[in-house]
Amino acid sequence: MPPKYLFDISSVDLEALLFDQEAVRAANPQRGDMEQLNGITWAKPEDGHIIGFKDIRPDEFWVPGHIPGRPLLPGVLMIEGMAQTAGVICILAEAMAEKKSVYFLTIDHAKFRKPVLPGDTIEYHMAKRAHKKNMWWYRGEAKVADQVVAEAVVGAMVMVE
Repeated sequence: MPPKYLFDISSVDLEALLFDQEAVRAANPQRGDMEQLNGITWAKPEDGHIIGFKDIRPDEFWVPGHIPGRPLLPGVLMIEGMAQTAGVICILAEAMAEKKSVYFLTIDHAKFRKPVLPGDTIEYHMAKRAHKKNMWWYRGEAKVADQVVAEAVVGAMVMVE
C-alpha cells in the first residue's frame, strides 16, 4: 500500500531543492547545532503546505551520548525540525514585508514511531491546520524513506521585530 500524506504530493519532486541552507537561514535564526533543517524541497504558502529535510550526519552533537553504540535522533530534535519547517512557511505566508520572527509556542499530540539513525534523511511534511491573527498551527509528519517516524501538531506566533 502506498504511504499516505498530509496533502497531495503526486506532482512534487522530492529531490528538488527549492531553498538551500542559506535560504532557510534567512527565515530561521537557529545556527550551529540547533539548525535542524537543511533545506526546503517544496512549499505552497497559499495552502500552508511545505516539505523540508535534514540529513542526519554521523558527527551530530548528540551521537556520542544519545544511546552510546546505537545513536538515535532525539525526539525533541524531530519536533524542533518540524517547528523550524513550520517557521519557514509562516514567514513565506507573511510575505516578509518587514522583518519578522517566528516563535514556537505549543506542541500537541506528539508521537514517535520509529528510530532515526545517522545516515538517514528525515523529511518534515507540514500542513496548516489553523491561522488566527499572528498565530499559526500546523500538523506535521516526520518521514524517513516514506515511513512516518514522528508526528505532532505545533503552534507558532509570528512577531514583527
